[in-house]
Amino acid sequence: MPEAAFWFVYQGSAAWSAQTLPHPSPDPVDLHVGARVRLRRKMVGVSQSQLGQALGLTFQQLQKYERGTNRISASKLHALAHHLKTPIAWFFEGLPDPAQPAAEDDRRASDQQAFLAIREGVALAAVFPRLPVRQRRKLLGLMQSLTEPDGLTNAV
Repeated sequence: MPEAAFWFVYQGSAAWSAQTLPHPSPDPVDLHVGARVRLRRKMVGVSQSQLGQALGLTFQQLQKYERGTNRISASKLHALAHHLKTPIAWFFEGLPDPAQPAAEDDRRASDQQAFLAIREGVALAAVFPRLPVRQRRKLLGLMQSLTEPDGLTNAV
């Protein structure tokens, strides 16, 4: 977590008090690009340490990129694309086109981005397609029932 920023407020009579500034949340584009970096890195089978070393970064810095905590510069994104053997545009796939009016797909893209931002989401995305269709439908039904207000608590 980033360190808190402080600013001082004059309270009158030469009294100053320290105030903490709220942490800004990461931009949705940074979250999306970071999640795509993580997904591609896992697809290629490279660890954070290995990729970080190839880019001259620590694994912690790469982790911050993947979480969207730190923004990725254009030159680093170019280097990431090179080392992960993918076009730069791949990192932006799934984002709404800023030249087009906002579509209803924005919520779906946001859900997918949030899903791929967590470790379990990446793991599920890797194994889910390998399940037979019938098992995928049953698993999806179970997951949907768990997100309903009553969930499975009434069934027990």
